[in-house]
Amino acid sequence: MLIGKKGEAKTAIETADANSITVRGKDLCNEVMGHNSIGEFFFLHLTGRQPTSDQAFFMDVLVVALAEHGLTPSVQAARMTLAAAPEALQGAVAAGLLGVGSVILGSADVCGDMLDDAAARVEGGETAEAAALAIAHEYKAAGRFIPGFGHPIHHPVDPRAVRILQLAEERGVSGRYVNALRAFPDAVAEVWGKTLPMNLQGPMAAVLLDLDYPKAAIRGIPILARTVGLIGHLNEETERPIGFLLAHHGEEAIEYDGN
Repeated sequence: MLIGKKGEAKTAIETADANSITVRGKDLCNEVMGHNSIGEFFFLHLTGRQPTSDQAFFMDVLVVALAEHGLTPSVQAARMTLAAAPEALQGAVAAGLLGVGSVILGSADVCGDMLDDAAARVEGGETAEAAALAIAHEYKAAGRFIPGFGHPIHHPVDPRAVRILQLAEERGVSGRYVNALRAFPDAVAEVWGKTLPMNLQGPMAAVLLDLDYPKAAIRGIPILARTVGLIGHLNEETERPIGFLLAHHGEEAIEYDGN
């Protein structure tokens, strides 16, 4: 029994024969290997199109910006998993990736939806400031966090967010989504009654949408970046193990109360 939507039994991504491998219509060995960076290949693999120089540039910038976040819960989970199962690097990476969610690293796609809404309101005749303020009020009234804002460490600004917007201006890629985003800091401060730093997720979503990245794939970029970061931590775990130490201190920090 077929469950779910019936799709056509075809793929446009890869095929191979005894002598060649073809990815998105290109010969992998002769047209891609040695010609494409990881950012360029990712865009080609994702869309079937060769990226522009700006699309490839910002893909590389964002992977670098997102790869390392220190000893976050996902990194701790990965390092403790490798400590317990040193033969299973893939399991440790998977354990870390399971911790990539809306609280840590995973709100860029939600921010993309918010910016889509703001840009549509601006095209409908509202100012960017009015659109941002109305959306901020709607999020606050619904008891929802405002995606792209707030950070536990970086105050009053996230330096990575500043750098992404600076690069977008320097390369002339700021468009309707970056312009919509720029109206949000004042709106958020007014509605929440305090300054919330713009984090990396907002500029990431805005720049990628202005560069015509598929919105549905935006969440995948932090996952790709976090994979890079996790492998670095797991390599260090093999050389300077702290996984069991993290588990030990975690257990010591929790008081048993009998309930």
